[in-house]
Amino acid sequence: MAEFRAWVLDQADGKLQVSLQHLAEEALPPGDVTVRVVCSSLNYKDGLAVTGKGKIARSFPMVPGIDFAGTVVASESPDYKPGDQVVLMGWGVGERHWGGFAEMARVKADWLLPLPDGISPQQAMAIGTAGLTAMLCVMALEKAGLRPGGRPVVVTGAGGGVGSTAVALLARLGYEVVASTGRAELHEYLKGLGAAEIIDRATLAEVAPRALESERWGGAVDTVGGTTLAALLPSMAYGSSVAACGLVGGMNFSTSVAPFILRGVSLLGIDSVYCPNDVRREAWQRLKTDLPAGTLAAITQVGRLEEVPALADAIVKGQIRGRVVIDLNG
Repeated sequence: MAEFRAWVLDQADGKLQVSLQHLAEEALPPGDVTVRVVCSSLNYKDGLAVTGKGKIARSFPMVPGIDFAGTVVASESPDYKPGDQVVLMGWGVGERHWGGFAEMARVKADWLLPLPDGISPQQAMAIGTAGLTAMLCVMALEKAGLRPGGRPVVVTGAGGGVGSTAVALLARLGYEVVASTGRAELHEYLKGLGAAEIIDRATLAEVAPRALESERWGGAVDTVGGTTLAALLPSMAYGSSVAACGLVGGMNFSTSVAPFILRGVSLLGIDSVYCPNDVRREAWQRLKTDLPAGTLAAITQVGRLEEVPALADAIVKGQIRGRVVIDLNG
């Protein structure tokens, strides 16, 4: 492929410029594996990068897109050969290294994983960083002792990619799931994913007036952060845990030490960007068994490369439901 299309972020006079360009393959950054990208996905972080509402791109010019799946066309690594199907999530791609909103990518072999058997490139990107993050949250809560049959597990930001996937996974595994959202139009959608109850996000966004409230939650997946996370902690049950993975509600929060030292509550930080490959492989195996293809399809919509700016604006405004796959062949 002599030329390929790519969304390029650049700066001029301190202002972000976003343009769909035709680039020569020689323009790709250094790396030992070159991939023809079949599809990518749109994550909240991508929305921040493309709209310029978050400092995601660390250098310019930058091709955004923190995920991609595709086919190897050239490799200097013994681990991959032309024709291999691969997937990449994280590792600073789309932030420090050119990413997946392009028809071609060149990356380090260590950042790639073989596309898991039984999962198509489109399904892999429907899972994407959001789905991987949701699975990592569930795995961390399980490791901390969460088991079905106890108090409800609450998922904040339940309408988003991580939240939707977390609701579906937890319900599939037999947990009573309470989904928190501020979007009334998503209630039936979330119930369809297995949520037993829907609560308004405003209820959780109010920081509790006391250091401890009545024990309510047996576990939590928090995709929001900020005051929502602070409000969750006083109502966590003894010995329970919160898997925190998002910051749409803010990076800072104010709380008391009481839940931690009087109830033994644990706050589990979840990172999917630099998560080791052995953990990623375990998560992929879990996703194959615990996230049915029909459920995955129900939370996914498909967009074209040309639609990236409009979709990025929508996801930042909270107007996207579930996951968005960017089809590079569309």
